[in-house]
Amino acid sequence: MINSKLWLVIVIAVGVLGYWVGDWQGYSRSQTDVKKAQEIAGQKAAKDAADAANPFKASNPLAGVESNPFEEAKKVLNPFN
Repeated sequence: MINSKLWLVIVIAVGVLGYWVGDWQGYSRSQTDVKKAQEIAGQKAAKDAADAANPFKASNPLAGVESNPFEEAKKVLNPFN
């Protein structure tokens, strides 16, 4: 009777200790994962901000503008052509 109670106490103690150690390791691992994710997010935010502030990567607002918009009107209105 005492022997079975002793085994029960040992099994419960080992189970609780194993759970506590596993939980502690998981907590440490999750802290490392969170720090890594925050670092990656910070690097991405910095890169996005630098790309947005770079005027050489911006689109050209004058890309579709002709050099002389009156050239076509001059051809149409010239009576000597």
